[in-house]
Amino acid sequence: MLRHLSIRDFVIVERLELDLAAGFTVLTGETGAGKSILVDALALVLGGRGDADVVRPGAKQAEIGVEFQAPPATLLEWLARHGLEGDDGSCLLRRVIEAGGRSRGFINGRAATLTQLREAGEFLLDIHGQHAHQSLVRADAQRSVLDAHGGLESVVARVRAAWSHLRQCRDALAEAREHADRLGAERERIDFALEELDRLAPATGEWETVEREHTRLSHAATLLAGAQAALGELQDDDGALLGRLAGVVARLQGLRDIDAGLGEAVTALEPASIHIQEAARELSQYLRRADLDPARLAAVSSRLEVLHGAARRAKVAPGMLPAEHARLRARREELRLAADLEALARREAEALAAWTTAAATLSAGRAKAAKSFGRAVTAAMQTLAMSGGRLEVALEPAEGPGPHGAERVEFLIAAHAGTPPRPLGKVASGGELSRIGLAIQVIASRAALVPTLVFDEVDSGIGGAVAATVGRLLGELGQEHQVLCVTHLAQVAARAGTQWQVTKASAGGAPVSSLKVLSTAERVDEIARMLGGTPITPTTRKAARELLAA
Repeated sequence: MLRHLSIRDFVIVERLELDLAAGFTVLTGETGAGKSILVDALALVLGGRGDADVVRPGAKQAEIGVEFQAPPATLLEWLARHGLEGDDGSCLLRRVIEAGGRSRGFINGRAATLTQLREAGEFLLDIHGQHAHQSLVRADAQRSVLDAHGGLESVVARVRAAWSHLRQCRDALAEAREHADRLGAERERIDFALEELDRLAPATGEWETVEREHTRLSHAATLLAGAQAALGELQDDDGALLGRLAGVVARLQGLRDIDAGLGEAVTALEPASIHIQEAARELSQYLRRADLDPARLAAVSSRLEVLHGAARRAKVAPGMLPAEHARLRARREELRLAADLEALARREAEALAAWTTAAATLSAGRAKAAKSFGRAVTAAMQTLAMSGGRLEVALEPAEGPGPHGAERVEFLIAAHAGTPPRPLGKVASGGELSRIGLAIQVIASRAALVPTLVFDEVDSGIGGAVAATVGRLLGELGQEHQVLCVTHLAQVAARAGTQWQVTKASAGGAPVSSLKVLSTAERVDEIARMLGGTPITPTTRKAARELLAA
């Protein structure tokens, strides 16, 4: 849910920090106080259009930040895919607009595009009213609402998977038909290359092993001569180091008996004699193992040459020949399958049949859900000053198979009796659109697409019993989601769990909007003002208390 809202130098708001609660919250205040500015700020931080005009006069930049706690898992997955995940499971969005018109966006402290802000916002918050960011006018959102209402998510997933497989099969068949000659030529090239590599059979790590052995064999004479000379100087020659060292140690041992101060020198030299003996033994073993083998050197040299030549023709490093061998084998198998047009056509037909079966199941579920959803929203509309209005869910055939099924979903609205139903996005009245959106969200509240819903002037043009109904519906919706509503109706405000009052004053000759959370006593006065204006009378206070008590 939306946990915190921060606004700096936005229009007539100088500085505002709000901690938001769950449930139903209303924003009230005099006309022109700036109630809808808060909604505009939310729309802006969620990627809405903004220019330098939103910067408060005299300020360098406007800044809006929001913090959402426990964001939906779908958003967390989206953030991870885009490298924008947060540290504590929350989601922080920030928008800065400079006085010169430059705009910058941030998600969890990282720079983000406006498109990314919009996409992230679609998981978090939905604004209903005479503003942008109204997801219910989008065809994909209407389809998702209907599918969620019908509990069709698993069927939708099957259709999407079947479509993905069908598309792969179609692409493979189309490629095989379109590029048969090219694929045949590629097959011939691969067969020729594989003939050499199959015969050569390069093993993993072979190049490095053969290269090391060739280096050793090609320097065998030098190695043998060097090792023999070293062994002679250490042990075998006249005056060898080992004998001389033994003599030195013996002399010092005799002198140590006269002066114990020589003991440390003797102690240091004795291990040196042991190490020299070990080195001489290792050299002797090396010389017994090593020998000159011209035949083996010739064989290793030949292997190096053929491996290097094959690598040059394959245009890879010699050490990569085994991997290239495996790649060519796999590609040859792909080309063999691609050349079998009949088999590819059978696969495509089977995939189409699987998609058709899944799509038919989805179509049946949508047809059933469309009727119940239309009836439920229509019934809600009758209580929202839209008597005689109705919602119909149109299911029109889609153009060929696709990931979303065999039909397009569109909500059609007749706002009043005797008027033809039109697409939801083309409803003329912003107030009507808001109330229809309210009805739809209440009906679909258990499967709503976002956790936070904002309604701006949903009660425009209504009053009396209809206003009470709107308040009741918003209160019910607040039990399922976090709901924020800008309202001028006392009947709606009284239903809220939290009420904010927006006021406007003059500071330095410029208007400044401010906001505060009302106490119970302050709510009585504010609702009394909404009922009867000013001055507030005992009668309006009594009516306000009755509304709050109800």
